Amino acid sequence: MAMLTVENLNVYYGMIHALKDVSFEVNQGEIVALIGANGAGKTTTLQTISGLLRSKTGSITFEGQNISNVRADKLVARGLAQVPEGRRVFQQMTVEENLEMGAYSQPKSTVAGGLERAYELFPRLSERRRQVAGTLSGGEQQMLAMGRALMSNPKLLMLDEPSMGLSPLFVSEIFKIIEEINKQGVTVLLVEQNAKKALSIANRAYVLETGKIVKEGNARDLLNDESIKKAYLGE
Repeated sequence: MAMLTVENLNVYYGMIHALKDVSFEVNQGEIVALIGANGAGKTTTLQTISGLLRSKTGSITFEGQNISNVRADKLVARGLAQVPEGRRVFQQMTVEENLEMGAYSQPKSTVAGGLERAYELFPRLSERRRQVAGTLSGGEQQMLAMGRALMSNPKLLMLDEPSMGLSPLFVSEIFKIIEEINKQGVTVLLVEQNAKKALSIANRAYVLETGKIVKEGNARDLLNDESIKKAYLGE
């Protein structure tokens, strides 16, 4: 069953046609990857789903409801959360204060349980709960951004370039955590330039090129696709 259905999105930045008839779906329980080169339209796609940008055409349906014109903050309350590219944690706040900010749409009674879950997934954050977020490493800030999004108790978690700028060790750790989050029942839409890593954990994937979806399929099949290997996997 499709949790998210995106149909015929056309998004413009002034005269630039950034998304061209983009259509895809994410089924409940899946990890779906959106891969493509820099500037392909991956972030624009997520921001349109999140309500931060508007499409000239088409529709976005989440759990059977059209959300094309729903405000971003209202979407969080409905169970759709995005971890932005570049992490964007609140630099002057502590780790725990950042996490608590993620729970603004939730009843106060759920905050303690949410923190416990975040610290179980990210033990490193538990050790640094009183530390100011701006002093964390890049990998730790990525964990914090993911933990903050999870505090809203999302049904669908959208991740924008979670491995960007991280050491190989942190990249492996982040991807293991994404798999664990999915096992706990959260559906994942993953935007990632590291196509090999993304395809290794995804169920299905879509390939974006200059604002258009040019290929889609089972992630394992795409990992072995010669054109994908050449264009995105450095093989």
